[in-house]
Amino acid sequence: MISNPVFSEKERVWPKWALGLFILLSVTLIYYAKWGPYTHKVFGVALSHSLGASVVTGTRSHAPAPSWHAAFGYTWAYFKDIWSALLAGLVVGAGVEALLPPGWLARTLGRAGLKSRAWATLAAIPSMMCTCCSAPIVLNLKRQNVSSGAVLSYWVANPILNPATIIFMGFVLGWNWALLRIGVGFILVFLIGILGDRWLPTGVDPSDARSLIAENAPQPGPILKTFLTSLVRLIIRLLPEYIVLVMALGAARAWLFPAMGPILGTSLWIVLLMAVVGTLFVIPTAAEIPIIAVLMQYGLGLGGAGALMLTLPAVSLPSMAMVSQAIPPSVLGRVAVTVAVFGVATGALAHFLL
Repeated sequence: MISNPVFSEKERVWPKWALGLFILLSVTLIYYAKWGPYTHKVFGVALSHSLGASVVTGTRSHAPAPSWHAAFGYTWAYFKDIWSALLAGLVVGAGVEALLPPGWLARTLGRAGLKSRAWATLAAIPSMMCTCCSAPIVLNLKRQNVSSGAVLSYWVANPILNPATIIFMGFVLGWNWALLRIGVGFILVFLIGILGDRWLPTGVDPSDARSLIAENAPQPGPILKTFLTSLVRLIIRLLPEYIVLVMALGAARAWLFPAMGPILGTSLWIVLLMAVVGTLFVIPTAAEIPIIAVLMQYGLGLGGAGALMLTLPAVSLPSMAMVSQAIPPSVLGRVAVTVAVFGVATGALAHFLL
């Protein structure tokens, strides 16, 4: 195939400092938001076997009644926990669009298949973000013609296969819980990737990536200006609806998480409810651990706890709303159903194995 000479020349002279800036920003911000804090926290968790109070109910068996106070209180606690990771996601997401060589992502991860999904999963594990904070990256990965399976694998693997969360889970809930999370987590990520390539088959043949990106490339301009423009666009388009949805879910905690007791906590329908609620609700990274620990103290059974363990971090209503700008809502609906079904299955496994 004859390559596009204009695009080839543009790619050939792509400045090394832009790629260096992308690596510097990514490593620095992820270290500040994730690697550094988790390294310090793990020793305290190992000694105390606790991650503190639940972000949903505190130390009580039930969440506060719906009110503006409940909405603002949860929103403040949530953003105080995730602001640095959200900043990292926004900056890295803008860098994906503006600082990487045009066409490189499409050639590397554009072809639908196992190789693209595997590389995307490996890239997600050290970034350790929740699905909301990784949403800006996911948006621009999809816009750079990364295959659907790779994009969804990256998105879901970030929270589900977060190594720090799994270590915290081992110290707080037990290593049997951590092993269950690893097992069902890898299966979920693997399946979501396969289904993503089938639900939204928009993979790119690497041999066609040059001409495809060249035809759809934005007008050339200063790289830093493009980077800042992309960053501002992500902030304006994503944050308003994100904040509103977090407030709404924070206010509705009492409706989503009923007051727990031994009879309610061991009923069959609570597993179904927790699978659905966990799929929709939004939490900071690793917050599922204290949520489960507190609710189990008040009677939540292993089935409901297992459902929450998988579904709470996997996706949420705000994260799906954010990435819906690049991934069709019908596909996201299928992702949500898949996560909820996996939550029920994980609850069953937890009931019989733990």
